[in-house]
Amino acid sequence: MEQVIQNKVFEANMMNRNMNRDKHQNLTHAQVNRSYAIRGIQAQDSGIRDFLFTLGCYEGQMVTVISVLAENYIIHIKDARYSIDEELARAIWI
Repeated sequence: MEQVIQNKVFEANMMNRNMNRDKHQNLTHAQVNRSYAIRGIQAQDSGIRDFLFTLGCYEGQMVTVISVLAENYIIHIKDARYSIDEELARAIWI
């Protein structure tokens, strides 16, 4: 009986992890020194989308947050490091 309960708890935890993995989050929720695939750029201002594209920030590209200081994010994209503000980080969906 105890084993059955433990199995049910384990299955529920695994299901929650899988559901959380599928959620779209922006770059402000990223962990430092972990690589993420960009799932999209969502910004109302086309200038922000164009600027991020010039950095190499587009769907399918890998991005890593190197550090976060106040509202500035140091990110690594395509063998280069950039400093972006929180507004730009919110536009990048991972």
